[in-house]
Amino acid sequence: MRLTSMMAAEMDGLLTALKNRFDTHTQRHPGLAWADVARRLDERPAALRTLQAMESTGGEPDVVGVDPATGHLVWCDCSAESPSGRRSLCYDRAALDARKENKPRGSVLEQVAEMGASLLTEEQYRHLQTLGSFDAKTSSWVATPEDVRRLGGALFCDRRYGRLFVYHNGAESYYAARGFRVWLET
Repeated sequence: MRLTSMMAAEMDGLLTALKNRFDTHTQRHPGLAWADVARRLDERPAALRTLQAMESTGGEPDVVGVDPATGHLVWCDCSAESPSGRRSLCYDRAALDARKENKPRGSVLEQVAEMGASLLTEEQYRHLQTLGSFDAKTSSWVATPEDVRRLGGALFCDRRYGRLFVYHNGAESYYAARGFRVWLET
């Protein structure tokens, strides 16, 4: 009974945070009503686990649109800077294994999979930047094309000087100011 009450309280806290953010940032989802979002979440309770992981690591998830092909709501990390609980990670397991010393605590792609979400693509990152100014002091890894990854690289993005920049780095690199953002469809 106690565990159920704690889970219910945690769920209520998450839904309250999501609703407050939704109401505060209406420009991110014009024409959508919270009642429709809440109904969709009721129909897809597994999505709440991913949203809780996004929230608890500093992502500040919010609805950023509707997928025209599926009608699914699209959620994205909308924290001003790359989520603080998801930084100092190399790109993937192969990059982590390749480091001989000073290994980071994990990899982006492994954490994305654990969260049950998708790493933002460059295109999705560009869309996010149309909704506000994100990563003005940090950067975020984005999904890297296989041909770039095969050569040892990985892509990341940020916003500086009022512009969006896409860069490359060795996939095994990691920095305290670089994290990752995820995308979820419900």
